[in-house]
Amino acid sequence: MRSLLIALLAVSIVSSLPAETLPNVVVIFIDDMGYADIGPFGAESYSTPHLDLMAKEGMKFTDFQVSSAVCSASRAALLTGCYHRRVGISGALGPKSPIGLSAVEMTIAELCKQKGYATACFGKWHLGSHEKFLPLQHGFDEYLGLPYSNDMWPYHSRFANLPLDDPKRRMAYPDLPLFDGNRIIDDNVTAEDQEQLTTKYTERAVDFINRNKNNPFFLYVPHSMVHVPLYVSDKFKGKSERGLFGDVVMEVDWSVGQILGALKTNGIDEKTLVIFTSDNGPWLNYGDHAGSAKPLREGKGTMFEGGCRVPTVMRWPGRIPAGKSCKELASTIDILPTVAKLIGANLPGHKIDGKDFRPLMFGEQDAQSPHEVFYHYYGGGQLQAVRDRRWKLHFPHSYRTLDGRKGGTGGQPVSYSEGKIGKELFDLESDASESMNVIERHPEIVERLEKYAEAARDDLGDSLSKRPGKGIRPPGRLEPGDKRTF
Repeated sequence: MRSLLIALLAVSIVSSLPAETLPNVVVIFIDDMGYADIGPFGAESYSTPHLDLMAKEGMKFTDFQVSSAVCSASRAALLTGCYHRRVGISGALGPKSPIGLSAVEMTIAELCKQKGYATACFGKWHLGSHEKFLPLQHGFDEYLGLPYSNDMWPYHSRFANLPLDDPKRRMAYPDLPLFDGNRIIDDNVTAEDQEQLTTKYTERAVDFINRNKNNPFFLYVPHSMVHVPLYVSDKFKGKSERGLFGDVVMEVDWSVGQILGALKTNGIDEKTLVIFTSDNGPWLNYGDHAGSAKPLREGKGTMFEGGCRVPTVMRWPGRIPAGKSCKELASTIDILPTVAKLIGANLPGHKIDGKDFRPLMFGEQDAQSPHEVFYHYYGGGQLQAVRDRRWKLHFPHSYRTLDGRKGGTGGQPVSYSEGKIGKELFDLESDASESMNVIERHPEIVERLEKYAEAARDDLGDSLSKRPGKGIRPPGRLEPGDKRTF
């Protein structure tokens, strides 16, 4: 009872805080960054000094999960605090997709608006490219960035053997646009333009911080890198021993340093939560243009740990203990409800799936994951695995794999093979690489996790068992009269 009263008092105090004492929130979201791609998680052949310092001054999360190991699904989950299945967004939306994030969903930006926050998104959106789906319609005051992945343009790697003027290129993808707000300011982003994207996003982020130093703000920086095709500014070309990929990561690290430096310069360092994480694991078939998920299995496009466990660092001087590491299960879907508790905002009236993980973030003694169970969906609604803090049960499914082969070189991928997995159980505590199936040894654990899976199928569906799901909300959809980008 005493702990309950303390918790209620804390919520009451936060809810009544004046604007000048509300914490700022910065989320830096990298595209296709693997578990081992930054210094705090074992990167080699290039340095990430700002992220190293961020980890030294903050906390590493070594079991931080995304909802799905692909772009749009992962971003929808982060911003809404829901499994991507619940909000009807799967896969990676193409430029001409008629769907996007529904206006019914509450984003972190809209949540922060309840408390008068300034909000901005600088980077890749990928939750619908038509105006009704863009950031300004989802709670953001400012937006600069690409509406989807930087490879969704006429120069996609699969067209490498076609002449540059071949019409097949633009039949597949239109020219790549750069938006400022709802307006296209560059309708044909070139390779040279892409070299400046990380710098542009960073400069706008720093400017936003400078302009809002006296106001609470939510800043979302979803970088286009390290998604292929890789581009880097002259500041970092040839700087790493890992080639272009290392150069690009070094520039991302520079961006983190610029943002942290702006917080310090403006005297708001100690009132700002900064979260650095990724949307999914590395795109392994791109080889030397892809990162590493070591020691985890597979990468992007699979729900093995290499695809859905991402490198994560959080920093908040004076609140998050310095130099610590959290091994408990947490997820991007937990950021929205955690921010809600931090600023005293109301959660949406509909169901969300994320949990408040402040006890983990603040290093409370004996704090455990807020998740009793966590679901891994992929593709067109396949429930591929279910896990708890320790155990992960895969259900039979096929997946893409290099099967021990090397990836491509110079930005050209190799083809994946098809792998198959049966019903298999892994002890993630001792076997994070998911290499030893122990299903025969633990029938009681399998039975328990299967019961959770049945609940998920009832709520969120499962295309593998042809279950529709009662708790899925539809995505937003273009209607006659809506303004179209293409």
